Amino acid sequence: MVHDELKKTASWAALRYVRSGTIIGVGTGSTTAHFIDALASIKNQIAGTVSSSETSSAKLKAYGIPVFDLNDVSLLPLYVDGADEINDQLQMIKGGGAALTREKIIAAVADCFICVVDSSKKVEILGHAPLPIEVIPMARSYVSRQLIKLGGCPKHRQNVITDNGNIILDVYHLNMRNPVQLEKIINSLTGVVTVGLFAERGADIAIIGTTRGAQILQKNYYTKC
Repeated sequence: MVHDELKKTASWAALRYVRSGTIIGVGTGSTTAHFIDALASIKNQIAGTVSSSETSSAKLKAYGIPVFDLNDVSLLPLYVDGADEINDQLQMIKGGGAALTREKIIAAVADCFICVVDSSKKVEILGHAPLPIEVIPMARSYVSRQLIKLGGCPKHRQNVITDNGNIILDVYHLNMRNPVQLEKIINSLTGVVTVGLFAERGADIAIIGTTRGAQILQKNYYTKC
């Protein structure tokens, strides 16, 4: 219950970055669900949204918030999503909700990526949470063998099919001291759709829900947020 309140604190704080008349990128997960609740309170001020999952799309539409296909959107000033973990460099592990590929696509398009999390998700070094990887089903065994060579322990997430029709491997015990390099290596494996390391394109701003309110972390260089 405490964590849920902290998630809500972070999510509602993200409203300050929403610009009137724009289309907002919306992610997936329990924290993002709170952001959708917040967004509904100003839904008449925005043009609409793009969404990273069918679950989020359904919640947005239930509030009467328009959901557009990303291919029909030329400008995306803001993307708001949660994370399984985030470090001081605003690099993240994402994919607990199995929407990592669509999340990574929207993040690539957005001018500003805001990560909303509760304080339990802030870590010094990534890797306490398992690393999700979306894999084409016929490549599951091959990719698993390659991940073992990298020092990981992959486990097939049972009874989960992504919105893209693929499977998820959750990988434990990987060395993530160089997350950018690891992201490149895993993405290069044949059969991998994408990996839930958001290191090359991390967040621009993190809003962390704490018992003292919303803590804001921002990259040192100029951001369009």
